[in-house]
Amino acid sequence: MIVVTYIVFGIYIVALTYIAAFCLMQFHLLFKYYKHDKVVDSVEMGSGEYPFVTVQLPIFNEMYVVERLIDNIVKFDYPKDRYEIRVLDDSTDETVEITARKVEEYKAKGFDIVQVTREDRKGYKAGALKEDMKHAKGEFFAIFDADFMPDPDFLMRTIPHFANPEIGVVQTRWGHINEDYSIITRLQAFQLNVHFTVEQVGRENGNYFLQFNGTGGVWRKQTIEDAGGWEADTLTEDLDLSVRAQLKGYKIYYLENTVSPAELPAEMNGLKSQQHRWMKGGAETAKKLLPTVWKADLSFVKKFHATLHLLSSSIFLCVFIVGVFSVPVLFLMEGVNFPMKYFAIFLTSMLSIMAVYYVGNVKGAWAGEKFGKNLLKFVLLFPVFLALSMGLSLHNSIAVLQGYRGKKSAFIRTPKFNLNTIADKMNKKNYLAKKIPFTTILEGVLCLYFILAIVQGVLTGNMSFILFHILLAVGYGSICFFSIKHLALR
Repeated sequence: MIVVTYIVFGIYIVALTYIAAFCLMQFHLLFKYYKHDKVVDSVEMGSGEYPFVTVQLPIFNEMYVVERLIDNIVKFDYPKDRYEIRVLDDSTDETVEITARKVEEYKAKGFDIVQVTREDRKGYKAGALKEDMKHAKGEFFAIFDADFMPDPDFLMRTIPHFANPEIGVVQTRWGHINEDYSIITRLQAFQLNVHFTVEQVGRENGNYFLQFNGTGGVWRKQTIEDAGGWEADTLTEDLDLSVRAQLKGYKIYYLENTVSPAELPAEMNGLKSQQHRWMKGGAETAKKLLPTVWKADLSFVKKFHATLHLLSSSIFLCVFIVGVFSVPVLFLMEGVNFPMKYFAIFLTSMLSIMAVYYVGNVKGAWAGEKFGKNLLKFVLLFPVFLALSMGLSLHNSIAVLQGYRGKKSAFIRTPKFNLNTIADKMNKKNYLAKKIPFTTILEGVLCLYFILAIVQGVLTGNMSFILFHILLAVGYGSICFFSIKHLALR
């Protein structure tokens, strides 16, 4: 029994230490975020000829948003004869006909626009982008997923930065057109705001590796070719190519003040499919590229940050372990005579992550609104965000383990429903999940597990983990509840 106790404590401490290290790394990015002046986004277009741009729109079964997407792209204030629009349509439903009508409409108005279809989805999004490069005319490639609504000046604000030959990619910040639709969308925006402020700017200021986020950005064609092109051996082809391009010496230039609005997943099962793709793809990319990163001629600090960046999806595996093991730890700690006060050391990680999320939202994405309102919103959202992040840890841990094991799976796109305001209804929509996955049942079981831990802690007077277990119970219970509820929308 003593041996088992020490094993449990050992696993728990290792996982907790990784979480603390990750949080402190985030705090270091916060330091870098403030260390230098913010990058000025505005650069005037030169007096010479406008470079030709290919706008690629990879879509798959997007009947609700494809028209909105194309309508926004044709509003670019870039010279009409200096860009082409290529809708890479792998759809298998009525999206094909909807897209065809919209493409013909704008062809008749003089736009250089074409619908590109394939016989199969080989390589999924990466395959479509790679195949289309053989036929595209552009020196630069602007890429937008189906749910994006870029502003008319997007190309005028991004293309001029390529005057610097070292820049291979220009990435813009994601905006959220339906942030206030539900608690699910608010919490996604809360997390994404940190990535698109503290993380991206902090990495840029620290001269660390950044990330092209798959959409809302522009690539130099030469950069894609020099880096080896799009590859479909991971589910995060964007992260994969980003790292390979930077290993070749190119830079990713991030424009914090240029916003590309997009629609957030509004239902839980769609969010889960997106999280699965991001987490599994992150693990696949880490497995693929970490050896190359450590062999590269880079500083140790740059390699360290690149490593934690590539391993970032693993944080959910550690959160899951810490949560599940906290119950036996609670009742075994007397057997090892381990004073609970030493766990207070790890409170520094919590304070660090609170600071990061405070700055990323209150001082970053929400800047311009009343401070009191922003502060109250942060105080209310942060604990809920922690709870739901913990609740997603089982689902995301499975994805991470599949990625490291090398298990292959299809690229499951995240369905979007053209939900702009709270008045828009999501019921009776295609693309919703049809059955309850086994992980949802396990999430319900884990909710009961932590409820029992709370009850036992109260009965025995051992309240050391009471708040933590409440957050875990709420998190797993909420994820389970919304997963089942959104199935009923069919």
